[in-house]
Amino acid sequence: MDQPSSEFKSKGGLARIAAATRYSIDGFKYAWRHEHAFRQELMVAAPAAILALVLKISAFQKLALIAVLGLVLLVELLNAAIEAIVDRVSLERHPLSKAAKDLGSAAVALTIAMAAATWAVVLYNRFF
Repeated sequence: MDQPSSEFKSKGGLARIAAATRYSIDGFKYAWRHEHAFRQELMVAAPAAILALVLKISAFQKLALIAVLGLVLLVELLNAAIEAIVDRVSLERHPLSKAAKDLGSAAVALTIAMAAATWAVVLYNRFF
């Protein structure tokens, strides 16, 4: 028996890839326009990624430094999605809505701490 699916769900093929690309671009545009935290993190991540590329460290260390920056942005996007869903369901204050938003924020904070620790270890090993 076929599972019911959303009318918005694409079926496959190149059209699906093209649509997914458009949706991703739309997501980045939305985040840039409406998510202050995403813009702030991107303004740190972009120059930091460039710095990682020019540092005299191994390719693996460069990858680690850039990957943790990407991870921060990824988790921020997921946090923004959680917040959008919660707000779509109801703007009324509710303990579960607060919990969902707080958990998303905690995930971002943990990811930022991981990124900071990764940068600290790599830079310490390089310069000390």
